[in-house]
Formats: sequence, structure tokens, C-alpha cells
Amino acid sequence: MTAEPAARPSAGDGDGGGEPGEASADFVQSFARGLAVIRAFDADHAGLTLSEVAVRAEVPRAAARRFLMTLVALGYVRTNDRTFTLTPRVLELGYSYLSALSLPELAQPHLERLSHAVDESSSLAVLDGTDVVYVARVATRRIMSVSITIGTRFPAWATSLGRVLLAALPDDEADAVLARSELRPFTRGTIVTRPELLAELDRVRRAGWAVVDGELEEGLRSIAAPVRDASCFVVAAVNVSTARRGDPESELARILPSLQSATAAIEADLRMR
Repeated sequence: MTAEPAARPSAGDGDGGGEPGEASADFVQSFARGLAVIRAFDADHAGLTLSEVAVRAEVPRAAARRFLMTLVALGYVRTNDRTFTLTPRVLELGYSYLSALSLPELAQPHLERLSHAVDESSSLAVLDGTDVVYVARVATRRIMSVSITIGTRFPAWATSLGRVLLAALPDDEADAVLARSELRPFTRGTIVTRPELLAELDRVRRAGWAVVDGELEEGLRSIAAPVRDASCFVVAAVNVSTARRGDPESELARILPSLQSATAAIEADLRMR
């Protein structure tokens, strides 16, 4: 029995004609257009009408509707009959990428040693727009009201991880991120004004570490330090989260040396690579 040749997309395959430059028989046009529909949404276009999706994704309106309703059925998009928005479930699409990054894999054993040394939870996060995204974590106990997993996002400005990452940006870029952020109080102690946050970022920049004490959640204290690549660019941050006990200075003295040792070890491994 001879194998059948691979079917080439026809003019009707994928709701329309061929893509410009399309040459491969393995190219699935409908799949490519579905991804274009997802990419139509971004921070400046969080909610879109059907017509707007069609324009931004460069697909026919009828095709855009089929893709959107499929995404609604799968739970990746929600709609109020006129406007479509992505749901948090789209984070699943990036989970494989985050899990496969070399940096989280490289950092994981160092996070484990750090958590063992201080008997607290530790995490590695990167900056994504106005948020930090957790890409590696070792949890010793649950101390927050929400569960933190790979892919969890928090507002960068309200976290020690985020403040370390924002402090690594030029002032105008950090200010632009704050301008796009929803500055709101999570607790009575949350810093919520841009001037105060910029002053805090300057302090973090000079100190080389950040402490957020009860600002994101009551009873939670977090200490973070940057991770630099071989070119000395800050590419991530590591933190240690604790339940607030004792005075902040004593807690900082207990945790910071181990935290900085862990980030130095991660940086050394990055340089080796």
C-alpha cells in the first residue's frame, strides 16, 4: 500500500484563500488565523467587537466570528454579545513556554536551596507589561489567601519582585509602566501614588533589593533581589515571602544574605551558559 500524499490547503481550506508567501503543504491556514485572532487582543485592546477583531487579525468577519465562538466554547474568550475579551485561561497557552525556559530550570535548584536555608517560600519572576509572572517557585507553606503557581501574575508595582524589575528600567520606562498600571490599595499600607512609587524604585535601585511589607496582603512580607544575565541586564528577580514576624530589620538580616547568594549562583550559571 502506498502512502497518500499530504493534502495541500485549498482555496477554501481555513475559511479563505492562501496566505501570501505560503508554500508548505503542512501549513494549516485556519490554525494560523485562529492564533491571529488571539493576538488581536493586547493591553490597549482588551475588549474588541467582532468587526474590530476581524480588522486586527486580518481575517474575514465570518471567519473571525467562528474562531471567537470556538474560543468562547473552550473558555479562552468571554463575550457580552457585543464585546469579546480574553479570559485568564489563555495563560495555559503560555504555560509550556514558561515551563521550558532555561532560566526557570536553571534557577529551580537554587530556589530549593534558598527555601531550605531560610525555611520560607521562594520564587522567580519576570516582568511582562505591568505585571510580574511567576516562572519558578518553591513553596514551603501557604501564607497568601491566593495560591501562587507557575504563570500567576501580580501587579509589578505592588510586589517586591516587580519593584526590583521596575527599578532596573530607565526612569521614563518605569514611569510609563506605572502610568499604565491600576494603582489601587490592596491594604491600608499600600503605596498608590506614582511619586511615592518612583521614590521607592530609586531606593531599590540604590540598595539592590526590595522589601514589600504588608502592601500586597496583610501579614505578608516579601524580600526580592535581581538576577542579571551575562551582559549585566536584569532578566528576572527572586524573592522570599514570609509571614510577618519580628521587626523588619531582623528579618531582612536573616534572609537577605541567603537571597543574594542564591541570585549570585543563578547569575554564575547564566554566565557559564
